[in-house]
Amino acid sequence: MSSLQRLLGDGRDTSSEDNTSSSSEVYTYLAPWAVYSFNFSSNPHYPFQLALGSFIEDTNNSIQIIQLLPEQARFEVKTTIPHTYAPTKIMWIPDLEGSHPHLMATSSDHLRIWRQDESGLSSVSSLVNNRHSDYCGPITSFDWNANDLTMIGTASIDSTCTIWDIERQAMKKQILTHTKEVNDIAFGHDPNIFASVGADGSVRRFDLRSLEQCTILYESQGYIPLLRLAWNKIDPNYIAIIMMDSPTVTILDVRSPGMPLAVLQSHQNFVNAISWAPNSSCYICTAGDDRQALIWDLRRSLGEIREPMMVYNAEAEIINLSWSVLQPNWVAIAYNKSLQLLKL
Repeated sequence: MSSLQRLLGDGRDTSSEDNTSSSSEVYTYLAPWAVYSFNFSSNPHYPFQLALGSFIEDTNNSIQIIQLLPEQARFEVKTTIPHTYAPTKIMWIPDLEGSHPHLMATSSDHLRIWRQDESGLSSVSSLVNNRHSDYCGPITSFDWNANDLTMIGTASIDSTCTIWDIERQAMKKQILTHTKEVNDIAFGHDPNIFASVGADGSVRRFDLRSLEQCTILYESQGYIPLLRLAWNKIDPNYIAIIMMDSPTVTILDVRSPGMPLAVLQSHQNFVNAISWAPNSSCYICTAGDDRQALIWDLRRSLGEIREPMMVYNAEAEIINLSWSVLQPNWVAIAYNKSLQLLKL
């Protein structure tokens, strides 16, 4: 269990004047503001590039693009742009071939699409859930369909999920998916299938070809709100979920609705973020308020799992994480103003 601890050290932040610090396997970037959302680029032309967003309780927030230069052991800030409200999620287009324009999406009051080129980052579109009202329910999260790059699905506090065609800049479908706020959404292997979690305590699976009904995959005991879900990209049978104010992570097998496959129980405080390994169906990373990032091997056992295979201790509560698709031996975590890249 301590192999990652030995490899990475204790996570202490010793940032230098250029806002970068490093050990042999950890690089720390100190942002000018508290960080919440961030994401590795999936484009092979932009290795070690991340977008990160500020977390300021005000209308005026920022998006920053940074690049790790491993040979020089430092980060380069490529651009900083203003953003309306703190972005609840940032995601680069999941274009592993690098054959499409390098697009990025962000969510807050609207879904915004951006394009990066040699001149920097420019706005492409701002997509609004409700064009017939001055009020737009904030977007809590979204997912970019890896099998149809023109499609993004958003989750909103107004209990709906909206499917967007970003090429046409048009709404394809808006679905009443939950009885309360929708907190997260994720597409499966099939471009027509997505799942969502909400404050009503349920995980629901939908098929865009047949929206008359949905499958309730799981309901939490006491209908505790569900905050996040992650769909395994290698084996679509598995979904991981986080409950509100819970130190556990629940693993579901979509072939057996209602019955958890496994429960991960090693965190000592609330879990905030989860991510499956991009290159394996067996590994998942979790992070939370106990300042720990844990990597689990689900081949070891099922049921209640209490022993992660790797542990990393950060300086403060970890608010989010991102696992690089391009470099699957790298994970990024954030706490306070620090963004850390960890080599596994």
